[in-house]
Amino acid sequence: MTAVALAATLGLACGTPETAAPRADFGPSAPGRGTAGATAPDAAAAPAGDTSRPAAPPRRIRVPRVGLDARIEAVGVTREGTMTVPADPAVAGWYRFGPAPGAGQGSAVLAGHVDDERGALGEFAALRDLRRGDRVEVLRRGADPVVHRVVARRTVPQDELPPSVFRRTGDPVLTLVTCAPPFLPDRGGYRSNLIVTAVPAGS
Repeated sequence: MTAVALAATLGLACGTPETAAPRADFGPSAPGRGTAGATAPDAAAAPAGDTSRPAAPPRRIRVPRVGLDARIEAVGVTREGTMTVPADPAVAGWYRFGPAPGAGQGSAVLAGHVDDERGALGEFAALRDLRRGDRVEVLRRGADPVVHRVVARRTVPQDELPPSVFRRTGDPVLTLVTCAPPFLPDRGGYRSNLIVTAVPAGS
């Protein structure tokens, strides 16, 4: 599926586990953990001969200025076609069917919780404190770390996630995603997504 075609289906639906359809957990909730889902291209949709992913997968993300330090797990898609995210709010999920951080092209996607069921903040709660120019380090298995710098942070409605989030071509970026206010319990929880974009350091 192309990025243009995805424009109509991409979205992060944030809510509580009790009220939302099974989707990837990206977001905060008060009380309880929010859930979120993004319809994402799967492995079968990867372009033939795709070389955008380096051999070394990411294993940890660090943003020293805000104290973010999260282990990374590779994730895929649910039966419903939404991106999965580790249940542990201390762990970020890397969309393994897309580029990895450090790839030569495309958007490497990392997503995570901002809290747990008790409301304790997770690592991706720090995304709301990021500033332009902040250093983002991604450690990789069997390879040198890659360093990015934050260039943008924006909040979008949950049903208006840009198709560029999952793009596999174009200039390389690191895309970090979690849920964001407003929180509307009668509509399933948080209704927005926070998206942070970072580019390779020196670019």
